[in-house]
Amino acid sequence: MSTQNRASTTNGASNPPSEHSYFEQQRDILMTGIEQSLELVLQNINKLNRSIEEVISVGNEFSPVEALWSQFENVMAKDPAENDDAGEGVPEGEGETEVTEHQK
Repeated sequence: MSTQNRASTTNGASNPPSEHSYFEQQRDILMTGIEQSLELVLQNINKLNRSIEEVISVGNEFSPVEALWSQFENVMAKDPAENDDAGEGVPEGEGETEVTEHQK
């Protein structure tokens, strides 16, 4: 109550006890704006989180395809001349794994 008395003596008018001072009104307005802004930020963060989860799930769906292409790349990267020289100096079974007809 002493705050309201000081405010009323400063303004020169008496304020009823139910009214807030100018400072309290402005503070309430600012607090409401901050609450709304934080709520909006929270909503946007939740949207971003859902979007990132969707992107990750779509990326995970391509994992088997990536593994298949990696295997294909490894097969194609082999030098055909190495297969012809396999009997010269490299014991059988110690070189790179051969691709059988079944794997092709």
